[in-house]
Amino acid sequence: MPATRNHDNAKLPGRFEDLVAQMPPRAIVDDAQLENTIEMIDALMASGTLTKGQAIYMETLVQLVQVYESTHHEIDIADLTGLDSLKHLMGENDMNASDLARLLGVHASMGSKILKGDRALTVDHLRKLAVRFRVSPQLFID
Repeated sequence: MPATRNHDNAKLPGRFEDLVAQMPPRAIVDDAQLENTIEMIDALMASGTLTKGQAIYMETLVQLVQVYESTHHEIDIADLTGLDSLKHLMGENDMNASDLARLLGVHASMGSKILKGDRALTVDHLRKLAVRFRVSPQLFID
């Protein structure tokens, strides 16, 4: 079986059973199967509003991908600090030090000081960051 397949978004079935007939969900055992499964997830996501059957099918595939990746492609986060997490989330959200200062309600210079590690985050800061990025405040604590 080739490592990748082209899934025509316009021809994706709407019923769960028909999707299963097209590509039965199975435990992923190698990177080629992983790639095929991700391509199907991408095709479903690109198709717009999902039917109930498509949504259930996609959730099944996502869970299979998560299991495979957690076993075979685990990311080592042991050396990441709370500041590393903050910088990553800020980068993902196109935020700079001034944006951080505004978010935290502190003087403009404080955003830069926090990012350099010269100033620590307070409990109030942790709460604001957790709400803004929809993560646990623990993520920012070393």
